[in-house]
Amino acid sequence: MVKEIERAGIPVVHACSIVPISLTVGSNRILPTIAIPHPFGDPEMGLAEEKGLRRALVEKGLKALATGIEGQTVFS
Repeated sequence: MVKEIERAGIPVVHACSIVPISLTVGSNRILPTIAIPHPFGDPEMGLAEEKGLRRALVEKGLKALATGIEGQTVFS
């Protein structure tokens, strides 16, 4: 689906836990996340820590959207 949205001219960041799969399917902007059951969080963290983690991931995703790329790029 990511490739189809980009084909329509809309930049997309694919947030994923398993980067090799995103590379295989051809996603262009790839944002590695935490884990499969909790991509944007960590239940072992306290509320404030987890909120900071989520915010950092969203900010990385927004930066990836604003970055011009040539081909597949992993934003770690």
